[in-house]
Amino acid sequence: MANTIHVDVVSAEESIFSGEAEFVVLPGEVGELGIYPQHTPLITRIRPGAVRITPAGGGEEHLIFVAGGILEVQPKVITVLADTAIRGADLDEAKANEALKKAEDARAKAQDKQEIAAVESELAMLAAQLAAIRKLRKR
Repeated sequence: MANTIHVDVVSAEESIFSGEAEFVVLPGEVGELGIYPQHTPLITRIRPGAVRITPAGGGEEHLIFVAGGILEVQPKVITVLADTAIRGADLDEAKANEALKKAEDARAKAQDKQEIAAVESELAMLAAQLAAIRKLRKR
């Protein structure tokens, strides 16, 4: 199929998605990226958020939460190397809300700049995860 691109989404633990797609949207470092087949080669960091994959031949869009990582785009292949990746169906809103409360408590108790930066990073990742959960729920 000439109008498809192969997509691989992997984390340190496992391969999350591998297949053909018509379109992919993901959170680039400076904004959301939309990628079609034959895209110009690109390597960039990605920030926490949702990767949305429109499968070849139609069907339901795949949603995968990534907690950051690296994106490599070639004309026929997209590779997402994620720090952490979770399939949309596996996202747990109650756990994410609980982790957010713990991180907010940790931020209130943080003393030095390094500790504050680490907690702020965790808060940003959790906020992105909750946004992905809400987006999935709207479907």
